[in-house]
Amino acid sequence: MKSSERAGNISFTKVQERAPDLVSLYKAAGASVRRHGLESVRAAVYLVLDRSGSMRPYYRNGTMQHLAEQALSLSAHFDDDGTVPVVFFSTEVDGSTDLVLGGHRGRINKLHENLGHMGRTNYHWAMDEVIDHYLESGSRCPALVIFQTDGGPTSKHAAERYLCKAARLPMFWHFIGFGDPEDNEFSFLHKLDTLAVPTRRIVDNAGFFHAGRTPQTIPDHRLYDQLLQEFPEWLTAARTAAVLQ
Repeated sequence: MKSSERAGNISFTKVQERAPDLVSLYKAAGASVRRHGLESVRAAVYLVLDRSGSMRPYYRNGTMQHLAEQALSLSAHFDDDGTVPVVFFSTEVDGSTDLVLGGHRGRINKLHENLGHMGRTNYHWAMDEVIDHYLESGSRCPALVIFQTDGGPTSKHAAERYLCKAARLPMFWHFIGFGDPEDNEFSFLHKLDTLAVPTRRIVDNAGFFHAGRTPQTIPDHRLYDQLLQEFPEWLTAARTAAVLQ
């Protein structure tokens, strides 16, 4: 069986049929999956998107739609349902949806425009939403949560507490920062990435990648490599700690 058509993922042929516009992303994601030795892994991919007021330009110029398509193309290598649960957040959870292969075109901006006011930045409500969705799904597979933001949260203590609590679940959180790399707002994301193990959390369940001011210009293969860089290490640690069976 070819790696692109192994059990538990969506074949290249199906991507061509249902989402021909994602073929290049699917290929780039697949190459990264293979580079990191993840061909046999089955996992759910979640996407969390920041809707704080400062995020408006990224929705307007298509950056957020592109990130969603990148996440969906990666998910096609880890799961066979062609679906990525998406959570939008600002002060609270603004809304949630499923991004579906073939029904993805322009979906993020349409949803964003219907969600109204863009507030402040609170990670923990979105984290709670993702955790609830995962638990209610009854899945025994690991989850890779792609969590995008352009700054630190209003409630840093709550975000830290939720991440530490979530370390006992088979979920890996990869934070992506959009914006000025010199902004001190991102120091908190560096802190989440380096919280002590095992004094604060049972395993290291988070990574962080700064995508800069123009994330859409980052080559797809580089984004995927960043997203997957720490995932294999977490899988090993999670199994050792009995977080993942």
